[in-house]
Amino acid sequence: MTKANPVEQDILPVILAGGSGTRLWPLSRKHYAKQYLAIGSDKTMLQETLLRLTGIPHLPPILICNEETRFLAAEQVRQSSVDDALIMLEPVGRNTAPALALAALEAVCGGNDPILLAMPADHKIADTAAFHRAVLQAAELAASGHLVTFGIQPNAPETGYGYILAGENIAASTAKHVVRFVEKPDLETAKQFLSQGGYFWNSGIFMFKASQYLSELESFRPDILRACQDAFAGRKRDLDFVRYSKQAFLDCPAQSIDFAVMEKTVSSAVVPFDAGWKDIGSWTALWENATKDKAGNCIVGDVLNENGSGNYINSGHRLVVAIGAKDMVIVETKDVVFVAAKSEVENIKSVVETLKAVGREEVNYHRDVYRPWGKYDTIDVGERYQVKRITVNPGAKLSVQKHHHRAEHWVVVKGTAKVTRGDQTLLLSENQSTYIPLGEIHALENPGLVALELIEVQSGSYLGEDDIIRFEDKYGRS
Repeated sequence: MTKANPVEQDILPVILAGGSGTRLWPLSRKHYAKQYLAIGSDKTMLQETLLRLTGIPHLPPILICNEETRFLAAEQVRQSSVDDALIMLEPVGRNTAPALALAALEAVCGGNDPILLAMPADHKIADTAAFHRAVLQAAELAASGHLVTFGIQPNAPETGYGYILAGENIAASTAKHVVRFVEKPDLETAKQFLSQGGYFWNSGIFMFKASQYLSELESFRPDILRACQDAFAGRKRDLDFVRYSKQAFLDCPAQSIDFAVMEKTVSSAVVPFDAGWKDIGSWTALWENATKDKAGNCIVGDVLNENGSGNYINSGHRLVVAIGAKDMVIVETKDVVFVAAKSEVENIKSVVETLKAVGREEVNYHRDVYRPWGKYDTIDVGERYQVKRITVNPGAKLSVQKHHHRAEHWVVVKGTAKVTRGDQTLLLSENQSTYIPLGEIHALENPGLVALELIEVQSGSYLGEDDIIRFEDKYGRS
């Protein structure tokens, strides 16, 4: 067997999964961003990113996400059969430069100095083999002291991406020196770039040695580095997660790696990258890159579309009927129906801001809310009652708890439930039920090998999620 190149063995993938992706609302929400969605695939974008690493010798990956999405991220990592990932929790969002500084500090803290492969979790890449070839080429450059980005050959005057002006080739490779980075241009400037040639789209994928990135940050943004070092010094392990000092990270300036380092360093390089890369950042981009029928319609889910053309119609749960719709985006979720002309979808940001201003939770959450033990879906809410469908993962257990203001009825619809109710322990199977009186100490566990599903009916004077007194919790929650 041929021994792998040592450079390949030192590649440390760092997956950035902290963004909110509001331009794809209502599918993407603050606490369920687009990287956690399955778009044009049976895998989510995060899972595709993890699986894309298969075939490249690498160290256990780092995943960077936020506090609110940690259990969702951990579950998707588990479903991908990746059991050695380190999940880092950003205390607050501070863009990519600080996030990668924390990752680099983690990478070097044991005396190692791997090559970081920094990848957003929300990209599509069609040609995995071409991606691998580009990564291995970039790894060699990174090992020799370059900070490498991956450049996409533009095929249209796109105003939604940053650009890279490339210079001369580096030695005999296809990689090039970077002349300059250009922020997202207006349409006329983008057309000029396309006609002049020599420009690439900035993919947002980077490779560099961890120590070199920290050194460059020390040179150009020592304030960012110091704040990250302070946050790192206060780090704590919490189950599968690593937390950092929130106050120190709050003091850190927010800036992208492009602004903080890549636009200033003299060591940057670009590897041309032709692998079917797509950044699905808007409804228009999603429609453009989707499989369409002869009339230009992309249809997802249970949809009847009569005499329509140029539409993106996505039904997640109910029948959607459209007659004579043209160039529309129609999206149905459990709690929102979104309708917009494709020409107007860029206004989605202002709509989200309006909803946020009036306190609509649909901006933040889907009806499915993820917890370390599984998830719940609030099916119905009325005066003094609400109904939830609860899913408990195999081997998982909810906290030992009680409620001051509500009683609960549980009906098992799938699997087996182990129920602690006061001094009693019950084993319930499908179609069996139990009652938890107000103030009773109780717990719910799935002892089986398949997911447990039950219907919970809550009744009482207050039904908020904060009416929980925990006595014991395997996930460390108070």
